[in-house]
Amino acid sequence: MDLFETVNEGIKNAMKARDRVRLEALKGIKKEFLEAKTAPGAGGELPDDRAMAILVKMAKQRKETAQIYKDNGRDDLAQGELNELAVIEEFLPKALTEEELEAELRAIIAEVGATSAKDMGKVMGVASKRLQGRADGRAISAKVKQLLN
Repeated sequence: MDLFETVNEGIKNAMKARDRVRLEALKGIKKEFLEAKTAPGAGGELPDDRAMAILVKMAKQRKETAQIYKDNGRDDLAQGELNELAVIEEFLPKALTEEELEAELRAIIAEVGATSAKDMGKVMGVASKRLQGRADGRAISAKVKQLLN
């Protein structure tokens, strides 16, 4: 079952359970998936890697929005964003720990033959694709910079 079907199944279950928060979050995910499926050039298809990229983007948006709400003293609105984030994160792979991230990046550096900071672009290209959804881009970049220096 692909992610699109999993989300549809989740919507049905949330409706049966009358879980309003979960239902709204899942409907938001489905909306984004449908927009991606019907976008020009998509051909009505949504591969799981593209769906995963959409989920990563949505999670990042929810985190940023929640932080903005907190900074402005609107904890009630921030909580709503965090509730949606929790539902979105259920579909994302488990985040890497600092040690796991470093091990993965060391393997990628060895794989592409990077030796200095000049090779950061090669490493980031591979790492961004391979670690998508499991590590934040800023964290990857900072760790690659540290390992190459």
